[in-house]
Amino acid sequence: MPQRLHLEVELPDDVVATLSREEMAAKAKEALVTELLREHHVSQGKAAELLAITRHELFDLMTKYQVPAIDLTPEELRAELDKPFPRL
Repeated sequence: MPQRLHLEVELPDDVVATLSREEMAAKAKEALVTELLREHHVSQGKAAELLAITRHELFDLMTKYQVPAIDLTPEELRAELDKPFPRL
């Protein structure tokens, strides 16, 4: 069962004045989920689901946060590239 987590963050007044509480909460969730994705705690599908966005929108977000879409070691990438391409 999902759990709701409430975080408290102290920000300068001039920062708070520029965004609504909803915008700040959305940005905090976006940053947390993309970091969880970077650290392999969630999959791309789960990240998109948590943020209620499409996979295409997630890729845009991953670019914004510099999260690689393909996260393979050079050896893993070589092994994938060496696999025969299936013919339909």
